[in-house]
Amino acid sequence: MPYEFTQKGLEIQATVRAFMEQVIMPAEETYFVQEAELGPTGYPPILDKLKAAARERGLWNLFLPHLNADAPGTPLSNLDYAPISETLGKVLFASEALNCSAPDTGNMEILNLYGSDQVKRDWLAPLLAGEIRSAFCMTEPDVASSDATNIGLSIERDGDEYVLNGRKWFSSGAAADRCAVFIVMGKTNPSAPRHLQQSMIVVPRDTPGVSLGMDPHLFGYEDRGGHPEVIYRDVRVPVDNLLGEEGSGFAISQARLGPGRIHHCMRCIGVAERALDLMVVRALERSTFGTSLAHKGLIQDWIAEARIQIDMAREYVYRAAFLMDTVGNKGAAAEISGIKVAVPRMAVNVIDQAIQLHGAAGVTQFYPLAMMYAHTRALRLADGPDEVHKMTIARREIMKRQPDFRMHQPSAH
Repeated sequence: MPYEFTQKGLEIQATVRAFMEQVIMPAEETYFVQEAELGPTGYPPILDKLKAAARERGLWNLFLPHLNADAPGTPLSNLDYAPISETLGKVLFASEALNCSAPDTGNMEILNLYGSDQVKRDWLAPLLAGEIRSAFCMTEPDVASSDATNIGLSIERDGDEYVLNGRKWFSSGAAADRCAVFIVMGKTNPSAPRHLQQSMIVVPRDTPGVSLGMDPHLFGYEDRGGHPEVIYRDVRVPVDNLLGEEGSGFAISQARLGPGRIHHCMRCIGVAERALDLMVVRALERSTFGTSLAHKGLIQDWIAEARIQIDMAREYVYRAAFLMDTVGNKGAAAEISGIKVAVPRMAVNVIDQAIQLHGAAGVTQFYPLAMMYAHTRALRLADGPDEVHKMTIARREIMKRQPDFRMHQPSAH
């Protein structure tokens, strides 16, 4: 596939790599110390220093630079942005330091595309400034949310307001002190056609009737901001808070998830690269039965396989990014689904072997590998489980032979 980065993209990629080495990596220990002291809802002060340093270098809102008042410009292509996401993925909080972290990135994109002028002033502006965080509330505990048409939270019109009732969970970051606004997907018209029943709406966190319930942990890890259940009981918000039109929620969700998936995948490659580096360092430092681990044929095989798998995954993501730039997200749907399956799976395997090489230390809090594993394994479920993405790929292949193929067979009656 012929593709190449733009000169602007190459320059920003190099600046980001230097920023990671000179600023982010040296701050990693301080960040985790502060996070431990403040607890899971707190905001480590080191982030403000890192954000200021990023803005000084023009590394701010790189995913959406045409909305960046500090340094307006032409948006980076998906291809140009992919290596940036990879670099940021090597450190848990790096994306936030550049105001390029999920779920804010996707939320800002849809607020910009579908929000009213008032919504943009109240919520998009402070998100772009990095002053607040947001959450995306789609998954529900009572239904199989891999099929978004299943969601049951109700959004009912009552005069100049909408009233929300229902439960969400895995609303990542919703418990953080700085999380000020939720984007919520629910049903406005249950009797409409299946993909036109849903709508999206903006709900300020402090709206009466909004409360937090249980907070599931990822393999026991209590992430900053959590992934809590959010309960909506007769929650009233202005009609102006609706994003787009009634019934457009499903289409908006699909538009939001496409770019987000490629960001996730590139960050996964960054995680895998760091795991491989840790594997090599450990292999050189440790000796068994008279030679270093690096001299063992089995360990060399692990290292070689990791390098091969990472490089193959990266090229797959570059292809998907190139297609998104040239034929659009819809035209690249199968490739987007493909990387969403292949890349987290690859990264989990590389991290698992790095853990194995580290022995008992690999599963402790003294190395980042266990936490890396927990977050990366969860990505095989986030933004759609592997099996749903495989359905997309299979349907595309089957339709090459039978163009009128549909996933749901018509009733025999």
